[in-house]
Amino acid sequence: MNTAASNPDGSGRYEIRLRGRLDPRWSARLDGMTLSTRDGLTVLEGPVADQAALHGLLHRLRDLGLPLVSVRQLEAEPEAAPTTGRATAPTTLRHPSPPTTRSLT
Repeated sequence: MNTAASNPDGSGRYEIRLRGRLDPRWSARLDGMTLSTRDGLTVLEGPVADQAALHGLLHRLRDLGLPLVSVRQLEAEPEAAPTTGRATAPTTLRHPSPPTTRSLT
């Protein structure tokens, strides 16, 4: 999991790959995840509320008997600008500057 994109509670968008084919009608039983198949894999993609929901989803997938290939948290999509009509300055995170070294010669 890429911790730079993750939320502390584990919420976000995930991509889960399984070896084998799973019919798209399973989507309703798998928390509404989008299912697609390619190259002998079933790829599930969609939002997950938190770590408990992710573990519950993984348990349901385990019970289907298809081998788990990968679980990947996707990059967070940029948030939409506020629609209040007020302009707001963008938030910028600044990292501290590295310490400087001075020569005494």
